[in-house]
Amino acid sequence: MTRYDVKRELKQCYAPKNTDWALVEVPAQRFLAIDGHGVPHADADYGRAVEALYAVAYTIKFTSKRELDRDFVVGPLEGLWWAEDPEVFVTRDKDAWQWRMLISQPDWITGDLVEEAREAALAKKGLPAIADVRHETLHEGTSAQVLHVGSYDDEGPVLARLHHEYLAAHDLRMAGHHHEVYLNDPRRTEPAKLRTVLRQPVRAVR
Repeated sequence: MTRYDVKRELKQCYAPKNTDWALVEVPAQRFLAIDGHGVPHADADYGRAVEALYAVAYTIKFTSKRELDRDFVVGPLEGLWWAEDPEVFVTRDKDAWQWRMLISQPDWITGDLVEEAREAALAKKGLPAIADVRHETLHEGTSAQVLHVGSYDDEGPVLARLHHEYLAAHDLRMAGHHHEVYLNDPRRTEPAKLRTVLRQPVRAVR
């Protein structure tokens, strides 16, 4: 059985090599999603949300393999981030951040299968946050994207270049939430070696 791997199937979105901003076309994707706000990583609610997301994701994987004879690699953790003032991502004012954590799903995973897996995961794991996991489709289309290597807190200058230089130079405007794809586990990777895809949906200025 060949396992579906979103990192292989959508290399342009999960394995970019450019370390300066460039445009990419992002197709519609299905995700598991859970929302929250405030400081990530150190916040207990964030940790519980991510744990719940992975509990459902792995339940779906095993259910798909068992019932549909279709296997896949659980995708990397991703996040949408937004705030009333986008500059808080440049200044790293994390208390003002809103977030939606995501894990990509193959296109054969239906809402019914997600609901079945969510109920099974909740019964097995007993994590209350599992009840907040949902299935949604995201279509970002044309996006500015870059591979950032280094600490999450070193993203500020990269985002400043996007906000203050790149968009204006290319007659573009932001048209969606800031998106990050985490290619490493921060618990096992030195901050200087973290690899993160930074993405911003954009549209032409009218």
